[in-house]
Amino acid sequence: MPFPVTTQGSRQTQPPQKHYGITYPISLAAPKETDCLLTQKLVETLKPFGVFEEEEELQRRILILGKLNNLVKEWIQEISESKGADIDALCVAPRHVDRSDFFTSFYDKLKLQEEVKDLRAVEEAFVPVIKLCFDGIEIDILFARLALQTIPEDLDLRDDSLLKNLDIRCIRSLNGCRVTDEILHLVPNIDNFRLTLRAIKLWAKRHNIYSNILGFLGGVSWAMLVARTCQLYPNAIASTLVHKFFLVFSKWYVFRLY
Repeated sequence: MPFPVTTQGSRQTQPPQKHYGITYPISLAAPKETDCLLTQKLVETLKPFGVFEEEEELQRRILILGKLNNLVKEWIQEISESKGADIDALCVAPRHVDRSDFFTSFYDKLKLQEEVKDLRAVEEAFVPVIKLCFDGIEIDILFARLALQTIPEDLDLRDDSLLKNLDIRCIRSLNGCRVTDEILHLVPNIDNFRLTLRAIKLWAKRHNIYSNILGFLGGVSWAMLVARTCQLYPNAIASTLVHKFFLVFSKWYVFRLY
């Protein structure tokens, strides 16, 4: 159990720092000036490989997502009015909007948008999806219907009670967002986590070991490993975390009972 830190020559004490994960951190050391310089060099090294979005491209993606969000809200409003309900919804639909509505009326609404190309519905997939290319950006749109009358703007999808009595296809559709939200909630510093993950994913792709289809680790798995490294070194920045990532997992043994 950690004890409060007492400042020498005074009675002031500092409460123990919050720890993330199931164990205490390996180190609480703060970054040194050299660590900051190395992190900046890491950013410059990664830039030529296209792991960062240009500001113009980022704003374009945000604009596209905004248009899609407005389309979803407009569609759900139309379905709600036809079924006698008044709601304010995001991409997650309330209980009176059916999956069949998503693959019919919303699909037709997307078809009318001049920015939308290569529109196709994959209704029988393991995770049902509408695929499209919106203004040059490929997008997969999933559908989840919650047992709620309305969907608040600040809905926390990490709430397990939302999954109660939910259709298995809706649970699968929610899994990606829930896992991402949970990982971001469990790391000490999101910016350090994201930069470290970009570097590790680039390393994995360059070594041809980034693919769960081929039996290697996929995106979520790499994210979990990086997140655990961030938990073990909560005050470290990206250059240190990349080094610690390989240090930790080069010594990480898995024992199997036979």
